[in-house]
Amino acid sequence: MTEKSEKDMVIYLSGNESQPPEPEPLPSFDELTPREIVVELDKYIVGQNLAKKAVAIALRNRVRRQKLPPELAEDILPKNILMIGPTGVGKTEIARRLARLAGCPFVKVEASKYTEVGYVGRDVESMVRDLVETSIDMVREEKLDEVAERAEQSAEDRLLDLLLPPSPIASDTTPTTEIQRREQVARTREKLRAQLREGKLDQRMVEVEVRERQMPSFEIITNQGVEEMDINVKDMLSGMFGQQKKKRKMTVAEAFDYLIQEEENRLIDMDQVTRIAVDRVEQMGILFIDEVDKIAGRESGHGPDVSREGVQRDILPIVEGTTVNTRYGMVRTDHILFIAAGAFHTTKPSDLIPELQGRFPIRVELTSLTEADFIRILTEPKNALIKQYIALLDTEPFKLTFTEDAIAAIAKFAAKVNEHTENIGARRLHTILEKVLEDISFEAPEMKKKSFKVDAAYVQKQLANIVKDQDLSRYIL
Repeated sequence: MTEKSEKDMVIYLSGNESQPPEPEPLPSFDELTPREIVVELDKYIVGQNLAKKAVAIALRNRVRRQKLPPELAEDILPKNILMIGPTGVGKTEIARRLARLAGCPFVKVEASKYTEVGYVGRDVESMVRDLVETSIDMVREEKLDEVAERAEQSAEDRLLDLLLPPSPIASDTTPTTEIQRREQVARTREKLRAQLREGKLDQRMVEVEVRERQMPSFEIITNQGVEEMDINVKDMLSGMFGQQKKKRKMTVAEAFDYLIQEEENRLIDMDQVTRIAVDRVEQMGILFIDEVDKIAGRESGHGPDVSREGVQRDILPIVEGTTVNTRYGMVRTDHILFIAAGAFHTTKPSDLIPELQGRFPIRVELTSLTEADFIRILTEPKNALIKQYIALLDTEPFKLTFTEDAIAAIAKFAAKVNEHTENIGARRLHTILEKVLEDISFEAPEMKKKSFKVDAAYVQKQLANIVKDQDLSRYIL
């Protein structure tokens, strides 16, 4: 990396006046073409163009479907995707970034965590319930943003009522003196409002009426755990036992936060949130099923593994399209996009039951990362690791720079360790960078010289002995 590029990187991350202007906001995802979707994914993920192309088409097809007549749109099901490739090459990140780009509810689950019906473990339908919970949180956050200003204003008025309680009207008060009294109270209230906004009253104590749920403590044990219960018993009983109010002393700052939260809950219509969230899951949800190769039934001398095949058969109706009972009502899975992924080291996609194979018509193979890919991963993405470490140490403040040969050396070590031990893809870069920068991160706050240039010689010094000893590198790198 040249001297100029090093300088540019530091300036970009140091938050000073030379920082470039904020990029223009992205257009709505329904305006993005597949090519533009791939360009956005390129900002965070290096390579894997086939996988990016597949998910971009899948996302665009959702937009196309929404423009069709309802009777035709109902019959057009999403083309689910099976990603095949070793760990650490970007399978999960592609799906996660796609969901963020589109604002879709997204959940990643591990297929190996589930068991077929009748066995102790998680029920496969819980993945849909998790997706609904995620969607509820997303929509609620959006609604919170909408009512934030009103909630803060209402909380401020309630807090001023506590700081300046209304005084009783005297029996001998005339209309004129009452007007004067009200004007005086209004002036005092505005002075208090100004002091409240400036933070001058934060440590004053006030007495706030808080709601406390009165519920008996109990525990319900089932063979699938409380999380799988279709009825949320605690929510039901909280309504039966009600809520009692109790006065509690707290600082003005604490009271303000509490009152804002209370006002937000009052202003948000949770029935509307639920309706929007469930509809968003049904029309736009993305379920990423990782480690699907771990449930591939493998023939052996004793026949196929029954429990693995059982999990596949339980997942099948959800992927085909069924209705799942959740605490928010029935949720259809017909138009949820399913992305399955697995390394398939010891199995192959054809080891899955035929019915499940047929539900993932699009298959993309992700390639192993090379040394050149590691160099790009370290420097190119918006959230590149090198940029993250420079930004972290800049908070000390400490100016950290990397030479071009240092980045090449880190990439070379990562590729070498992956080759001779377990291949964990780009995740190896996290481990190696932590080891390279361990001493600097520890000593940076106390160093007199507030800058350091990491070059190839320093990388070699930090890693050479560890990489040379393969047994040691298995435990450290």
